[in-house]
Amino acid sequence: MKGDDSEDDDEAARFSWNAFGRRATFAGLTAMLLSAPDWNVSPAAAQEALRSYSQFLDMVEQKKFTTVLFSEEGTRLTAIDIDGNQYVLEGIPNDQNLLKTLRKYKVDFSVQSPEPSPNWVRAIVTFFPWLILGSLLFFTAQMGRGGGQQGGQQSGGGGGGLLGRFGQMNAKFDMKPDTGVNFSQVAGQDEAKQELAEIVTFLKDPSQFTKMGAKIPKGVIMEGPPGTGKTLLAKAVAGEAGVPFFSTSGSQFVEVFVGIGASRVRDLFANAKRVSPCIIFIDEIDAIGRSRASGGFMPQNDEREQTLNQLLAEMDGFTGNQGVVVVAATNRADILDNALLRPGRFDRRVQVNLPDLPARRAILDVYVKGKPMADNVDLDSIAARTTGFSGASLENLMNEAAIFAARKGKELIETDDVDAALDRIMLGSEKTNRALSERVKTLTAYHEAGHALVGAFLPGYDAVQKISIIPRTGGSGGATFYLPAEERLTSGMYSVDYLQNQLAVALGGRAAEDVVYGPEHVTTGASSDLQQVTRIARSMVTQYGMNDKVGQLNVEDAMMRQGMAPFLETSEATKETVDREVRQVVSDAYAKAKQILQDNRLLLDETARRLVESEMLSGEQFSSLVAGYKAAEPNHAIKKTKSNPFAFS
Repeated sequence: MKGDDSEDDDEAARFSWNAFGRRATFAGLTAMLLSAPDWNVSPAAAQEALRSYSQFLDMVEQKKFTTVLFSEEGTRLTAIDIDGNQYVLEGIPNDQNLLKTLRKYKVDFSVQSPEPSPNWVRAIVTFFPWLILGSLLFFTAQMGRGGGQQGGQQSGGGGGGLLGRFGQMNAKFDMKPDTGVNFSQVAGQDEAKQELAEIVTFLKDPSQFTKMGAKIPKGVIMEGPPGTGKTLLAKAVAGEAGVPFFSTSGSQFVEVFVGIGASRVRDLFANAKRVSPCIIFIDEIDAIGRSRASGGFMPQNDEREQTLNQLLAEMDGFTGNQGVVVVAATNRADILDNALLRPGRFDRRVQVNLPDLPARRAILDVYVKGKPMADNVDLDSIAARTTGFSGASLENLMNEAAIFAARKGKELIETDDVDAALDRIMLGSEKTNRALSERVKTLTAYHEAGHALVGAFLPGYDAVQKISIIPRTGGSGGATFYLPAEERLTSGMYSVDYLQNQLAVALGGRAAEDVVYGPEHVTTGASSDLQQVTRIARSMVTQYGMNDKVGQLNVEDAMMRQGMAPFLETSEATKETVDREVRQVVSDAYAKAKQILQDNRLLLDETARRLVESEMLSGEQFSSLVAGYKAAEPNHAIKKTKSNPFAFS
């Protein structure tokens, strides 16, 4: 009986909806008919074409026309005679006396207004949007009924339908995740792995911590530069934990409809609580976790803020979320809302930094697996040369090296393939159609030799790794690579002496052009060098307190220049002092670079000559050249070249 009643109810509902559709359609057609009573289009009067403009003027002079109507664009006219007949003339010449002629023979003239659209066209334009809207409402209601039945069967009568489905979260769900990744396969992030391993242990064996009175962290947020392995670590957590795993991204919560994002957050946590203990991973959480506007001139985003508020309530609200651990990843932790980062929501902030030298070496071991490497490939050297590379960058490097080797038909990946891949990533591909004159090649060689020699003669500066004058698609005509000290990069601490030497090295290219060709023949090749010099020198004076005249003050920083922080109230005298001291710092560095090159002109000429011949010098070749020069310097063993190889006219 119950089944029969259900079928009767379905039949009645189906009949009711069909009847509603018929009535709605009938009502719409009736409204269209009543609102547009005049459906007839007035028949157009017969028109006769005039043969020429002369015929038209003759008929005007014969006083046959009473009215002349000109088209809006002035290229067509319609003349009406005394009997109401119409004559059409296409292509009116530019006759300045036409209007005078019409006035003379008392012919009325005017510009013809555009013909109105027929009534049936206006009716369609008026009612078509309403017809579409009515159809959408009708089908939405039909789908809502069907979705409601389906939702009732699957989730105990939860709301369904088209609108309900907007609020459902399409997060990837694995009851027993098999990502194929565990912590042993993640190299170079030991500290981050330790933090996340404790979360896994908490989920697997909570008694180890609860007996000490510890509570499971509700959230862990991983922050760090792009490509450092945050998503890979999340996959490792899923592979190690063995508990249900939900994965999604912040952008999947965002919709144009207000309230949809908050509904998706509720749906995600409701599903997670049903299978707890479990893990929810939200990648790029800054898409919804951005700091909320506090009024004023900042624009507000109600949808994003409602989504964030719902996330805050689910993570640590009145009801709580016992057994659900949220793991999030972002590379913009500085813009996240403070309420999201407080303990009780994201209890732990795990830093996933760029790998140091041992970590890069371990990462390379992972990414060379499955690749046939030649015996001459030194992974230790590659790790030392890739300072500042992320894990993703190292993976890309080895992949590019494999592509280079395959392109040449090799069986093994060799050192020159890795070198070519590294150059391509940092500078771009080699220009295949490069046709440089000997003069331009020599100029570039002197420029790059200037950078290298200044660095070589400054104590404590980074060693030269490679010098190249091969033009690249990235816009570089040449480049000098250095091996920065790992300790300096890791600590981020730079001395005054090192920064002053860095300025001199950056100005070494311009100084070499000045020494060899004269100040009137320097080129724009140093434009990027000058940008770097300006930035470093200004930071030394305004941010780092490395100038006696300005003192230990931070009168300007990057946040101020970007408008994200107020400028300090400084006097005009202070601003003038800053400008004067920045110029002085740069001038001193340029004088130092120029003096080094003048004192070692023979070595400058020899380095440039070898670069022109081979287009590239390795760090070992350059070091050997410098060592030989220093040993033979008293005897001037190196042959002297022309003092000015090329004169610019």
